[in-house]
Amino acid sequence: MSKKSKNINKNDKLVKSINNNIRSSVRKLNPILKTIVGKKVGTAVRNLTFSEKRISRDIQKTISSAIANAENNFQFDIDNLIIKEAYCGKKIVMKRFRPRAKGRAAPILKPFSSVTIILSEAKKMESHGTKS
Repeated sequence: MSKKSKNINKNDKLVKSINNNIRSSVRKLNPILKTIVGKKVGTAVRNLTFSEKRISRDIQKTISSAIANAENNFQFDIDNLIIKEAYCGKKIVMKRFRPRAKGRAAPILKPFSSVTIILSEAKKMESHGTKS
């Protein structure tokens, strides 16, 4: 299992969870992360559960880790949590070689990435009356 670290900022009410060494490229992770930004965590986890992408399971585990950090460490309400930011970055690239015709070799690149999920509490909208 990959290493998960947490960094919490209490003033802004942000909860951060990082999942290092995910075995996928940044190019494959970015479209999935863009779809979950700004959504409630329950909706995001549900969407990732039914996603056909293999890597969505690792993203879902990172979100679950951030939810657990928010609930256990700072007593945030799970129903009010939204995904404020979700981004990924490049890590190492494993290089392998495959034999080809006429004694040549072709490289195989196996990229790794790190995913960062930042949660915050949604501000409740207070209504001051009806518009007349």
